[in-house]
Amino acid sequence: MLNEKPLVLFTNDDGIDSPGLWAAAEAFAPFAEILIVAPREQQSGMGRSLPISSEGRIYSREMHINGGAMTVYAVDGTPAQAVQHGVLELAPRLPALVVSGINYGDNTGNGVTISGTVGAAIEGASLGIPSLAVSQQTPHDLHLTHSSEVDFSAAAYFALLFGKWLIDSRRPDDVDILKAEIPWGATTSTPWRITRISRRRVYWPTRPERVALSERGRLGYKFDTDPSNAEPDSDVYALLHDRVVSVSPMSLDMTSRTDMFRLRQLLAGELVYGH
Repeated sequence: MLNEKPLVLFTNDDGIDSPGLWAAAEAFAPFAEILIVAPREQQSGMGRSLPISSEGRIYSREMHINGGAMTVYAVDGTPAQAVQHGVLELAPRLPALVVSGINYGDNTGNGVTISGTVGAAIEGASLGIPSLAVSQQTPHDLHLTHSSEVDFSAAAYFALLFGKWLIDSRRPDDVDILKAEIPWGATTSTPWRITRISRRRVYWPTRPERVALSERGRLGYKFDTDPSNAEPDSDVYALLHDRVVSVSPMSLDMTSRTDMFRLRQLLAGELVYGH
């Protein structure tokens, strides 16, 4: 129908009860038909994983968005699986947009493949749906929480801004996903910048502390980077050094942008690197 509102599928990796998820959905509610399908439990760090151990049970519940009651769905599975269940089982038609987030904590640099927030957006894009991953920079100790100390209002504003563009505009070739990173303390007036994804790592794994290898030993992570040393046009530099909103276009084509002919020559031994 010509007057039909666009259907937008919302998910995340922090779980169905995350205030960031609800902030994003509330921002879109006046303009879109809302479908919320998110993991039942915390699923941070799952990337785009589709483990066969996930049972895929779906639990419905009633929630309120902008004063109106609606049915939402919690999935026993990863963020990417939540997108699949949403598209295959719960959506009345193909969504016009997938919004993943708003995440507690930034997803920048080469760690984006670890992020369940980004993984869900990649899954949406792989199904032919324009997708948006939105993350809110927070202090490290709030990453795996549903803390009410985090103000998602600016992130929700930018989610709607970039989400409506994805719905209403023709995307350039090779832009399948937009990844938006919102600095801590941002407002709706904070500038935004188109960025590349940095090759640098921001969060590094930490060694488990245990006596015997047979003991439980979960890997942790810590922030360990100097943003001023990152590429000036990167998400790391924009968000963590200049403290502006970073918007990175992402492609499903993960092929290196190298010279293919020269690479063939190198692999065939016809050319020596550096000559």
